[in-house]
Amino acid sequence: MEFNRQLDKAKVKGSFAQAATTYDSVADLQRRVGQGLLTQIIQHDLAGVVLDIGCGTGFLTAQLTQIAKIEQVIGLDIALPMLQATQQKCKTENLLLLCADAERLPFAAQTVNHIVSNVALQWCENLTNVFADFKRVLKPEGQLLFSTFGEHTLQELKTAWAKVDSYTHVNDFYNENEIAGFLQQAGFKQIAMQSDCYLSEYESVFSLMHELKAIGAHNVSSGRRKSMTGKAKLEKMIAEYEVLRSDDLIPATFEVITVSARV
Repeated sequence: MEFNRQLDKAKVKGSFAQAATTYDSVADLQRRVGQGLLTQIIQHDLAGVVLDIGCGTGFLTAQLTQIAKIEQVIGLDIALPMLQATQQKCKTENLLLLCADAERLPFAAQTVNHIVSNVALQWCENLTNVFADFKRVLKPEGQLLFSTFGEHTLQELKTAWAKVDSYTHVNDFYNENEIAGFLQQAGFKQIAMQSDCYLSEYESVFSLMHELKAIGAHNVSSGRRKSMTGKAKLEKMIAEYEVLRSDDLIPATFEVITVSARV
């Protein structure tokens, strides 16, 4: 199984760097998902060295540093301003912050007990290679716990744009079967997955788009062209989306897939 999404990694890095100052004010969904992931982390009794990939502004990272059996937390993010935000809110001796790409981990083999990640891996291009590298870095009996957006995320926005043209205006996300296949190819075992759909509501399509930009989650596909989104097309997309308005609000679906797997 080979899936290679075309993401512009410079755009990924730039959009999250730009979003560092606005992220916390709009990232309610990410915090809710992170809290659920933290519950699983506690249940799995994590210990030793824990690598938090795509740590963002440190919501999950800060809580990991408070777990007694965890000796060291390594917070990794591609955007330096995100790490600076984490550093401001989490000043503990057992925290190391590292600016690096999740697809190019700068660690020796078998140096980490656990890898966790909260809604960040959807910004990786090749999950087969990513998971293979995770397995390389994890110690024997090591564990991977993560949440990521699934294929039904922003389905309303995708459908509205699809009625305007055939270009990609919204990021594509992998489904459960694809993610399981990537993990199996990498050699992970005891794979458990759960999919949950969160419905958020907004006053307008512009409110939704503003939030996506504020969390750094707007379209970062490498094939995207600026000319694709003219005023007339944008107005038509909004008109198509407005059909879904109910109780004076528009809906937006976010599918979250939560995964655990062992080396």
